[in-house]
Amino acid sequence: MKRPLRLRGISGDIKGQVWESDTLLRAGRLGSLEIVLDDNSVSRRHAEVRHGTDGWHVRDLESTNGTYVNGVRIGPGDQPLRPRDIVQFGKVAVIVELTDATPDGPPSNQHVIAATQSSYEDGIRRLAYDRNHMPRAGEQMFALLRAGHHFVHMQSEDQLLDAVLNDAVSVLEAQRGAIVLAEGDGPDPKMRLRALAVGQGEPPGRFHYSKKLTARCFASGVSLLYSTLTADDETKVTQSITDGAMASVMCVLLRTPRKRLGVLHLDRCFWQSPFTEDDLHLADALAAHVSAAIESAQLLRRQKDQFLKTVSVLAQAVELRDDYTGNHTQRVTRYAILLGEKLELPDDQLELIKIGGPLHDIGKIGIDDAILRKPGRLTGEEYAIMQTHTTKGAEILSSVPEMEPIIPIVRSHHERWDGTGYPDRLRGEQIPLLARIVAVADAFDAMTSNRPYHENKKGKPPAWAFEEVERQLGRQFDPTAGAAFIAIREEIIRAMVELLPGTELESPEPVTVDGFVHDPRG
Repeated sequence: MKRPLRLRGISGDIKGQVWESDTLLRAGRLGSLEIVLDDNSVSRRHAEVRHGTDGWHVRDLESTNGTYVNGVRIGPGDQPLRPRDIVQFGKVAVIVELTDATPDGPPSNQHVIAATQSSYEDGIRRLAYDRNHMPRAGEQMFALLRAGHHFVHMQSEDQLLDAVLNDAVSVLEAQRGAIVLAEGDGPDPKMRLRALAVGQGEPPGRFHYSKKLTARCFASGVSLLYSTLTADDETKVTQSITDGAMASVMCVLLRTPRKRLGVLHLDRCFWQSPFTEDDLHLADALAAHVSAAIESAQLLRRQKDQFLKTVSVLAQAVELRDDYTGNHTQRVTRYAILLGEKLELPDDQLELIKIGGPLHDIGKIGIDDAILRKPGRLTGEEYAIMQTHTTKGAEILSSVPEMEPIIPIVRSHHERWDGTGYPDRLRGEQIPLLARIVAVADAFDAMTSNRPYHENKKGKPPAWAFEEVERQLGRQFDPTAGAAFIAIREEIIRAMVELLPGTELESPEPVTVDGFVHDPRG
């Protein structure tokens, strides 16, 4: 039976226009054609869409800029058309609709095709069997097993989310995917986008996910499969083909027996087959499988955040005993992290700087106030005692096994590249890398901060301090770390202005020195 054809414009000036026929539609710039397209990318007689014995076909009429179906330029001869195909005449795009299968007017948006309100335990049982109680296909089973592998090999919550999402997009052949997690434990938590992924060969698109559908899935506690979205303000079918419009969407609830965590959002475009109910149940099984890991990662992150707050309190306790300009450890940590990022340190090393930076002077707790707070210069004996804050700090932290990775920062941040530092007279690369990084940041802050125990109390402008870092490359500082610090001077200055109000940016007259000596009090 002949199926009448409808072409609906989805780009440019023809957006929303409709052409129908049960035999022939010709497209081009000529006014005598059924589809008149006033666009420079369209030829006078560009293409025709014709009904044949085996259905509808499109043929390019030797146009200059070509005719495309689903983004692929067609050659000579007839190209079969199917519902939801995207046809482009030059740069002008239309979508194919068969009128006996598509009601008049745009199909209703957010039409639910399938839903599942399975428990966490039901989702886990679906790891091995589909909804018909048949063993899962090998590729599906491999994807689910791989998701479990992520639990023990990911070093951060973000890495876990990215890995899980990329697996889901791959095994379910999605155009795009997103993980949206709830923040806050109240009745109306804020939904935050935490991970994004696109399928192989797909454009990133302008729309990452549907906020309305995600909120509906989370609020209802039901995993849902939606059909074509045409009237949703966020994802209109009539947007450009390059925007990656959503034709089929799955919103899958991430949950554990204790709570709802968020939503896994997957979509397919118009020239892909719509998601099926089997796809929904596979996605639901994957969501149940990974939710426990996501919850564990969140708990670990919260514990880490709480630990960093504790570290910050300890650092503040040190600073309260010292007349040194406030927030010294905060600035040193910020500068050191910026330097570590410039040196492309891995995330786990940057985490150690976040902990070790605030605690690099914790040994000052064991220094007598008469020395720590003494105005003016220290005697030789007092200076030697002050230097012991590095070893005292290492001893304090050695009683906490979890602190072992940051002890090198605390003990060695006053070592010098030329071997004349303390406490161990380490030279060059004998000095732990993180200690070399913190050493540059610590010395820079000492130079630019007000120091009440020095005759010259006012800190130097950053321009002077950067020149001094450059002079000390290969002497006091690791040449690579010091050069990288100078290379990010604009970022350092921005951080200074934020953390050290009243920063003087102008440089005084050049000062010739034999070498900057970092007073252990700052």
